[in-house]
Amino acid sequence: MTPERYRRLLDTLDRRQPDLTVIMEGVHKPHNIAAVVRTCDAVGILDVHAVLPENRAKVAAGIAMGSQRWINLHKHNDGVAAIEQVRAQGMQVLAAHFSDTALPYREVDFTKPTALLLGTERFGVSEAAGAAVDGHVIVPMMGMVASFNVSVAAAIILSEACEQRRAAGFYDRPRLDPETYRHTLFRWAHPKLAGYCDRYGLPYPELNDSGEVRHATRFNAELAAAKARREAVS
Repeated sequence: MTPERYRRLLDTLDRRQPDLTVIMEGVHKPHNIAAVVRTCDAVGILDVHAVLPENRAKVAAGIAMGSQRWINLHKHNDGVAAIEQVRAQGMQVLAAHFSDTALPYREVDFTKPTALLLGTERFGVSEAAGAAVDGHVIVPMMGMVASFNVSVAAAIILSEACEQRRAAGFYDRPRLDPETYRHTLFRWAHPKLAGYCDRYGLPYPELNDSGEVRHATRFNAELAAAKARREAVS
């Protein structure tokens, strides 16, 4: 790994926002899923939640998410359950949804811990999820069409969240807890080794200042031993 590459990983991780996330409820078109995930990465989101009932959304999400290694994907079977999970983390949950109480997105305080709920391309958020959130937000429309594409709406709203947080200094210092930071950095820097660790039940090793495994010889021996143990019982 070059020093420039490692520095870029560190700089990107320093800007990740642990209290900003997106919930996609049943979004199933691969290009929309991929576009939303790309926007999440661009504004510093680390965790994305996908509500994937037993339909084609599971396949589409697998295709689109598989190419995005900078985001943690959390899968759910139910939209309300996903909402409850992020709310338990102290986040307000706002749905991109037309209603009598919906606020224009620029009137929302996105410096608060926030989860943005996005619904399906055709029908929007489900009735149950729309009722379970803390509020609704809209992007005001000036033309004949009723709404933006889901990925476009996500980009518009999340760009506002990013700007508010940038102005408040949220990107000026690391905000992840140390263990999450270390764990994520290793996965980003050494995805293949991280896969081996996950497969064989090994903790992620420490990295040196150059981004390489600190005690590489010892780690390789531990990995070989773990692999041999697995093969012996299989």
